[in-house]
Amino acid sequence: MAKTIAVAEQPSTGIQQLKSLPERLGSFLKDVRSEMRKVITPSRTEVKATTTIVIVTVFIFAAYFWLVDNIIGRGIEALLHRLSQ
Repeated sequence: MAKTIAVAEQPSTGIQQLKSLPERLGSFLKDVRSEMRKVITPSRTEVKATTTIVIVTVFIFAAYFWLVDNIIGRGIEALLHRLSQ
């Protein structure tokens, strides 16, 4: 972060930026490698559990929105029927 601020404060030309490209690219790739080492792969049990939770949640939300849609739809139909008489 401090490097970024220090580099941002210095006026740079296009040539200087071009010359520093390999260094910045190398630094970026080192950071990527460092972060990728921190990544862990979930176990099969964890994947099953989270998949089950997602599927159940989707069905709950689907039922909720179906119910709300029916209630609002019937309310609008009733309102329009009363206004048209």
